[in-house]
Amino acid sequence: MSRHPLADFGWDDDWAAAFAPYAAQGLVPGRVVRVDRGQCDIVTPEGPVRADTEFVTPHDPLRVICTGDWAVVDADGCDPRYVRTYLPRRTSFVRSTSSKRSEGQILAANVDHAVIAGSLAAELDLGRIERFLALAWESGAQPVVVLTKADLVPDAATTAHLVSDVETAAPGVQVLAVSAEQGHGIDVLGAVLDGTSVLLGQSGAGKSTLANALLGADVMDVHAGRDVDGKGRHTTTTRNLLVLPTGGVLIDTPGLRGVGLFDAEAGVGQVFSEIEALAQGCRFHDCAHDAEPGCAVLAALDDGTLPPRRLDSYRKLLRENQRLAARTDARLRDEMRRVWKMRGAQGRAAMEAKRGRLG
Repeated sequence: MSRHPLADFGWDDDWAAAFAPYAAQGLVPGRVVRVDRGQCDIVTPEGPVRADTEFVTPHDPLRVICTGDWAVVDADGCDPRYVRTYLPRRTSFVRSTSSKRSEGQILAANVDHAVIAGSLAAELDLGRIERFLALAWESGAQPVVVLTKADLVPDAATTAHLVSDVETAAPGVQVLAVSAEQGHGIDVLGAVLDGTSVLLGQSGAGKSTLANALLGADVMDVHAGRDVDGKGRHTTTTRNLLVLPTGGVLIDTPGLRGVGLFDAEAGVGQVFSEIEALAQGCRFHDCAHDAEPGCAVLAALDDGTLPPRRLDSYRKLLRENQRLAARTDARLRDEMRRVWKMRGAQGRAAMEAKRGRLG
Protein backbone atom coordinates (compact mmCIF):
# COMPACT_ATOMS: atom_id res chain seq x y z
CA MET A 1 0.00 0.00 0.00
CA SER A 2 1.46 3.38 -1.03
CA ARG A 3 2.20 6.05 1.55
CA HIS A 4 -0.40 8.81 1.78
CA PRO A 5 0.78 12.13 0.27
CA LEU A 6 -0.09 13.93 3.53
CA ALA A 7 1.66 11.45 5.84
CA ASP A 8 4.57 13.86 6.41
CA PHE A 9 2.05 16.44 7.64
CA GLY A 10 0.49 14.10 10.21
CA TRP A 11 -2.26 12.36 8.24
CA ASP A 12 -3.20 9.00 9.79
CA ASP A 13 -5.98 6.41 9.81
CA ASP A 14 -8.03 8.32 12.39
CA TRP A 15 -7.99 11.50 10.28
CA ALA A 16 -8.92 9.42 7.23
CA ALA A 17 -11.89 7.95 9.10
CA ALA A 18 -13.04 11.41 10.20
CA PHE A 19 -12.77 12.66 6.62
CA ALA A 20 -14.57 9.71 5.00
CA PRO A 21 -18.05 11.36 4.84
CA TYR A 22 -16.55 14.34 2.98
CA ALA A 23 -14.58 12.12 0.61
CA ALA A 24 -17.93 10.64 -0.48
CA GLN A 25 -18.97 14.19 -1.47
CA GLY A 26 -15.92 14.68 -3.69
CA LEU A 27 -14.19 17.08 -1.29
CA VAL A 28 -10.45 17.13 -0.59
CA PRO A 29 -8.51 16.99 2.72
CA GLY A 30 -5.61 19.29 3.52
CA ARG A 31 -3.50 20.64 6.39
CA VAL A 32 -3.61 24.39 6.94
CA VAL A 33 -0.08 25.78 6.82
CA ARG A 34 -0.92 29.49 6.99
CA VAL A 35 -3.96 31.75 7.43
CA ASP A 36 -3.87 35.33 6.16
CA ARG A 37 -6.57 37.93 5.39
CA GLY A 38 -9.50 35.67 4.59
CA GLN A 39 -7.39 33.16 2.68
CA CYS A 40 -5.37 30.17 3.79
CA ASP A 41 -2.58 28.12 2.30
CA ILE A 42 -3.31 24.40 2.47
CA VAL A 43 -1.25 21.38 1.50
CA THR A 44 -3.45 18.73 -0.15
CA PRO A 45 -2.72 15.37 -1.81
CA GLU A 46 -2.56 17.22 -5.13
CA GLY A 47 -0.15 19.86 -3.79
CA PRO A 48 -0.43 23.30 -2.19
CA VAL A 49 -3.60 25.32 -2.79
CA ARG A 50 -4.98 28.66 -1.65
CA ALA A 51 -8.58 28.69 -0.50
CA ASP A 52 -11.13 31.17 0.79
CA THR A 53 -12.10 30.93 4.49
CA GLU A 54 -15.53 32.58 4.26
CA PHE A 55 -17.34 29.49 5.60
CA VAL A 56 -14.94 28.95 8.53
CA THR A 57 -14.78 32.47 9.98
CA PRO A 58 -17.55 32.55 12.61
CA HIS A 59 -17.95 35.26 15.24
CA ASP A 60 -16.55 32.90 17.90
CA PRO A 61 -12.74 33.37 17.70
CA LEU A 62 -12.18 29.86 19.03
CA ARG A 63 -13.96 28.36 16.02
CA VAL A 64 -12.13 30.18 13.23
CA ILE A 65 -9.84 28.06 11.10
CA CYS A 66 -6.26 28.03 12.31
CA THR A 67 -2.79 26.83 11.34
CA GLY A 68 -2.64 23.11 12.06
CA ASP A 69 -6.30 22.42 11.29
CA TRP A 70 -7.26 19.65 8.87
CA ALA A 71 -9.41 21.39 6.30
CA VAL A 72 -12.17 20.10 4.02
CA VAL A 73 -11.63 21.84 0.67
CA ASP A 74 -13.40 22.09 -2.67
CA ALA A 75 -12.04 19.77 -5.34
CA ASP A 76 -9.68 20.96 -8.06
CA GLY A 77 -11.54 22.84 -10.77
CA CYS A 78 -13.63 24.99 -8.44
CA ASP A 79 -12.92 28.69 -8.83
CA PRO A 80 -12.65 30.07 -6.26
CA ARG A 81 -11.92 27.18 -3.92
CA TYR A 82 -13.41 27.34 -0.42
CA VAL A 83 -12.66 25.65 2.87
CA ARG A 84 -16.05 24.10 3.66
CA THR A 85 -15.25 23.05 7.23
CA TYR A 86 -12.45 21.45 9.24
CA LEU A 87 -12.15 18.15 11.09
CA PRO A 88 -12.70 18.10 14.88
CA ARG A 89 -9.52 19.19 16.66
CA ARG A 90 -7.60 16.78 18.86
CA THR A 91 -5.88 19.60 20.75
CA SER A 92 -5.85 23.39 20.58
CA PHE A 93 -3.50 25.95 22.12
CA VAL A 94 -5.61 28.88 23.35
CA ARG A 95 -4.82 32.10 25.18
CA SER A 96 -7.10 34.94 26.22
CA THR A 97 -7.12 38.04 24.06
CA SER A 98 -6.15 41.45 25.36
CA SER A 99 -9.69 42.71 24.82
CA LYS A 100 -12.02 43.47 27.70
CA ARG A 101 -14.47 40.92 26.28
CA SER A 102 -12.30 38.12 27.71
CA GLU A 103 -12.38 36.09 24.52
CA GLY A 104 -10.08 33.24 23.73
CA GLN A 105 -7.71 33.21 20.75
CA ILE A 106 -6.60 29.93 19.22
CA LEU A 107 -2.91 29.97 18.26
CA ALA A 108 -2.46 26.45 16.86
CA ALA A 109 -4.50 23.29 16.37
CA ASN A 110 -3.78 19.56 16.59
CA VAL A 111 -0.48 20.02 18.41
CA ASP A 112 1.45 17.19 20.10
CA HIS A 113 4.33 19.23 21.59
CA ALA A 114 4.42 22.84 22.81
CA VAL A 115 8.01 24.14 22.64
CA ILE A 116 8.38 27.09 25.01
CA ALA A 117 11.45 29.16 24.16
CA GLY A 118 13.17 31.39 26.69
CA SER A 119 16.41 33.28 26.05
CA LEU A 120 19.50 32.88 28.24
CA ALA A 121 20.70 36.23 26.90
CA ALA A 122 18.55 37.95 29.53
CA GLU A 123 17.33 37.17 33.03
CA LEU A 124 14.91 34.26 32.93
CA ASP A 125 11.29 35.10 33.71
CA LEU A 126 10.16 31.94 35.50
CA GLY A 127 6.66 33.35 35.99
CA ARG A 128 6.24 33.75 32.23
CA ILE A 129 7.48 30.21 31.63
CA GLU A 130 4.96 28.91 34.18
CA ARG A 131 2.22 30.83 32.38
CA PHE A 132 3.13 29.26 29.02
CA LEU A 133 3.30 25.85 30.68
CA ALA A 134 -0.21 26.21 32.13
CA LEU A 135 -1.61 26.94 28.67
CA ALA A 136 0.41 24.10 27.14
CA TRP A 137 -0.83 21.50 29.64
CA GLU A 138 -4.40 22.79 29.25
CA SER A 139 -4.16 22.43 25.46
CA GLY A 140 -3.50 18.71 25.67
CA ALA A 141 0.02 19.04 24.24
CA GLN A 142 3.22 17.87 25.95
CA PRO A 143 5.35 20.92 26.82
CA VAL A 144 9.11 21.18 26.32
CA VAL A 145 11.11 24.16 27.60
CA VAL A 146 14.02 25.24 25.41
CA LEU A 147 16.54 27.75 26.76
CA THR A 148 18.04 29.41 23.70
CA LYS A 149 21.30 31.32 23.18
CA ALA A 150 23.20 29.02 25.55
CA ASP A 151 26.42 30.12 23.85
CA LEU A 152 26.06 33.48 25.61
CA VAL A 153 26.29 31.85 29.06
CA PRO A 154 29.91 32.03 30.34
CA ASP A 155 30.33 28.45 31.59
CA ALA A 156 28.69 25.03 31.82
CA ALA A 157 28.13 25.28 35.58
CA THR A 158 26.05 28.45 35.16
CA THR A 159 24.05 26.83 32.37
CA ALA A 160 23.36 23.79 34.56
CA HIS A 161 22.22 26.07 37.39
CA LEU A 162 19.80 27.92 35.09
CA VAL A 163 18.42 24.66 33.73
CA SER A 164 17.89 23.45 37.30
CA ASP A 165 15.98 26.63 38.19
CA VAL A 166 13.62 26.10 35.24
CA GLU A 167 13.19 22.40 36.05
CA THR A 168 11.96 23.44 39.51
CA ALA A 169 9.35 25.67 37.83
CA ALA A 170 8.43 22.97 35.29
CA PRO A 171 7.81 19.63 37.05
CA GLY A 172 7.42 16.75 34.63
CA VAL A 173 8.75 18.79 31.70
CA GLN A 174 11.98 18.27 29.76
CA VAL A 175 14.23 21.37 29.85
CA LEU A 176 16.96 21.75 27.22
CA ALA A 177 19.65 24.40 26.84
CA VAL A 178 20.51 24.91 23.15
CA SER A 179 22.59 27.15 20.95
CA ALA A 180 21.12 27.46 17.48
CA GLU A 181 24.17 29.48 16.37
CA GLN A 182 26.58 26.68 17.34
CA GLY A 183 24.18 23.77 16.80
CA HIS A 184 24.47 22.63 20.42
CA GLY A 185 21.47 20.61 21.61
CA ILE A 186 19.55 20.89 18.32
CA ASP A 187 19.85 17.17 17.56
CA VAL A 188 18.47 16.27 21.00
CA LEU A 189 15.53 18.65 20.55
CA GLY A 190 14.87 17.36 17.04
CA ALA A 191 14.69 13.80 18.35
CA VAL A 192 12.04 14.85 20.89
CA LEU A 193 9.75 16.56 18.39
CA ASP A 194 7.66 13.97 16.62
CA GLY A 195 4.16 14.68 15.34
CA THR A 196 3.15 18.36 15.34
CA SER A 197 5.03 20.89 17.47
CA VAL A 198 4.27 24.57 18.07
CA LEU A 199 7.08 27.01 18.87
CA LEU A 200 6.09 29.65 21.41
CA GLY A 201 7.84 32.44 23.25
CA GLN A 202 8.34 36.13 23.77
CA SER A 203 9.70 38.35 21.00
CA GLY A 204 13.47 38.11 20.99
CA ALA A 205 13.61 34.59 22.42
CA GLY A 206 15.41 33.36 19.30
CA LYS A 207 12.49 31.36 17.95
CA SER A 208 13.17 32.05 14.26
CA THR A 209 16.84 31.12 14.62
CA LEU A 210 15.81 27.97 16.47
CA ALA A 211 13.27 27.12 13.77
CA ASN A 212 15.92 27.51 11.07
CA ALA A 213 18.30 25.25 12.99
CA LEU A 214 15.61 22.57 13.32
CA LEU A 215 14.66 22.92 9.65
CA GLY A 216 18.26 22.83 8.48
CA ALA A 217 17.67 25.87 6.26
CA ASP A 218 17.17 29.63 6.54
CA VAL A 219 13.41 29.50 6.09
CA MET A 220 12.47 32.06 8.76
CA ASP A 221 13.69 35.67 8.57
CA VAL A 222 16.09 36.48 11.42
CA HIS A 223 17.26 39.87 12.67
CA ALA A 224 20.37 40.35 14.76
CA GLY A 225 19.95 40.77 18.49
CA ARG A 226 20.46 44.10 20.25
CA ASP A 227 23.78 44.48 22.06
CA VAL A 228 22.07 45.96 25.10
CA ASP A 229 19.99 42.93 26.09
CA GLY A 230 20.56 40.25 23.45
CA LYS A 231 16.98 40.44 22.23
CA GLY A 232 16.14 40.22 18.55
CA ARG A 233 13.49 42.23 16.76
CA HIS A 234 10.12 40.63 16.14
CA THR A 235 10.37 38.82 12.79
CA THR A 236 7.63 36.19 12.50
CA THR A 237 4.28 37.86 11.72
CA THR A 238 2.08 34.85 10.92
CA ARG A 239 1.77 31.27 12.12
CA ASN A 240 3.43 28.93 9.62
CA LEU A 241 3.50 25.13 9.47
CA LEU A 242 6.77 23.66 8.20
CA VAL A 243 7.98 20.07 7.65
CA LEU A 244 10.95 19.03 9.80
CA PRO A 245 13.70 16.94 8.15
CA THR A 246 13.74 14.64 11.19
CA GLY A 247 10.02 13.95 10.81
CA GLY A 248 6.94 15.78 11.97
CA VAL A 249 5.99 19.41 11.43
CA LEU A 250 6.68 22.65 13.26
CA ILE A 251 4.29 25.61 13.68
CA ASP A 252 6.24 28.82 14.23
CA THR A 253 4.30 31.65 15.88
CA PRO A 254 4.85 35.39 16.28
CA GLY A 255 6.44 36.51 19.54
CA LEU A 256 3.81 36.98 22.24
CA ARG A 257 4.04 40.06 24.42
CA GLY A 258 1.00 39.08 26.48
CA VAL A 259 0.02 35.54 27.39
CA GLY A 260 -3.32 35.57 29.18
CA LEU A 261 -4.76 32.42 30.69
CA PHE A 262 -7.99 31.07 29.25
CA ASP A 263 -9.93 28.42 31.18
CA ALA A 264 -6.64 26.91 32.34
CA GLU A 265 -7.30 25.79 35.92
CA ALA A 266 -6.24 22.20 35.21
CA GLY A 267 -3.11 23.46 33.45
CA VAL A 268 -2.18 25.64 36.42
CA GLY A 269 -2.65 22.63 38.70
CA GLN A 270 -0.30 20.59 36.51
CA VAL A 271 2.41 23.28 36.55
CA PHE A 272 2.23 23.51 40.34
CA SER A 273 1.72 19.82 40.95
CA GLU A 274 3.85 19.85 44.11
CA ILE A 275 1.52 22.46 45.68
CA GLU A 276 -1.55 20.48 44.63
CA ALA A 277 0.01 17.39 46.22
CA LEU A 278 0.79 19.27 49.44
CA ALA A 279 -2.79 20.58 49.56
CA GLN A 280 -4.04 17.01 49.94
CA GLY A 281 -2.55 17.09 53.45
CA CYS A 282 -4.33 20.28 54.55
CA ARG A 283 -6.77 19.97 57.48
CA PHE A 284 -9.58 21.62 55.49
CA HIS A 285 -10.47 20.45 51.99
CA ASP A 286 -11.22 24.03 50.89
CA CYS A 287 -8.04 25.47 52.41
CA ALA A 288 -6.96 28.71 50.73
CA HIS A 289 -3.36 28.30 51.98
CA ASP A 290 -3.52 31.74 53.53
CA ALA A 291 -3.75 31.56 57.34
CA GLU A 292 -5.74 28.40 58.02
CA PRO A 293 -4.60 26.07 60.81
CA GLY A 294 -3.23 22.72 59.68
CA CYS A 295 -2.27 23.99 56.20
CA ALA A 296 0.33 21.65 54.71
CA VAL A 297 1.23 24.19 52.02
CA LEU A 298 2.10 26.89 54.58
CA ALA A 299 4.03 24.31 56.62
CA ALA A 300 6.15 23.53 53.54
CA LEU A 301 6.66 27.24 53.05
CA ASP A 302 7.82 27.65 56.65
CA ASP A 303 10.30 24.75 56.55
CA GLY A 304 11.77 25.86 53.22
CA THR A 305 10.48 22.90 51.21
CA LEU A 306 8.30 25.19 49.07
CA PRO A 307 9.91 28.36 47.65
CA PRO A 308 7.83 31.51 48.30
CA ARG A 309 8.06 32.48 44.62
CA ARG A 310 6.29 29.29 43.59
CA LEU A 311 3.37 29.86 45.94
CA ASP A 312 3.09 33.52 44.89
CA SER A 313 3.03 32.53 41.21
CA TYR A 314 0.47 29.78 41.87
CA ARG A 315 -1.84 32.21 43.64
CA LYS A 316 -1.42 34.83 40.93
CA LEU A 317 -2.29 32.48 38.07
CA LEU A 318 -5.25 30.97 39.90
CA ARG A 319 -6.64 34.45 40.66
CA GLU A 320 -6.20 35.52 37.05
CA ASN A 321 -7.92 32.41 35.74
CA GLN A 322 -10.75 32.83 38.24
CA ARG A 323 -11.26 36.50 37.28
CA LEU A 324 -11.53 35.53 33.62
CA ALA A 325 -13.99 32.77 34.45
CA ALA A 326 -16.03 35.19 36.54
CA ARG A 327 -16.31 37.63 33.64
CA THR A 328 -17.53 34.88 31.32
CA ASP A 329 -19.70 32.93 33.71
CA ALA A 330 -22.46 34.86 35.45
CA ARG A 331 -23.17 32.05 37.89
CA LEU A 332 -19.56 31.92 39.06
CA ARG A 333 -19.54 35.72 39.34
CA ASP A 334 -22.60 35.60 41.60
CA GLU A 335 -21.00 32.87 43.70
CA MET A 336 -17.82 34.91 44.13
CA ARG A 337 -19.88 37.90 45.24
CA ARG A 338 -21.70 35.71 47.76
CA VAL A 339 -18.38 34.44 49.17
CA TRP A 340 -16.98 37.97 49.37
CA LYS A 341 -20.10 39.16 51.23
CA MET A 342 -19.91 36.20 53.60
CA ARG A 343 -16.25 36.82 54.35
CA GLY A 344 -16.96 40.51 54.88
CA ALA A 345 -19.73 39.68 57.33
CA GLN A 346 -17.48 37.22 59.15
CA GLY A 347 -14.76 39.85 59.38
CA ARG A 348 -17.15 42.43 60.78
CA ALA A 349 -18.51 39.92 63.31
CA ALA A 350 -14.99 39.05 64.43
CA MET A 351 -14.14 42.72 64.90
CA GLU A 352 -17.32 43.31 66.92
CA ALA A 353 -16.57 40.27 69.08
CA LYS A 354 -13.05 41.53 69.69
CA ARG A 355 -14.33 44.96 70.69
CA GLY A 356 -16.77 43.28 73.06
CA ARG A 357 -13.98 41.35 74.77
CA LEU A 358 -11.83 44.46 75.06
CA GLY A 359 -14.78 46.46 76.35
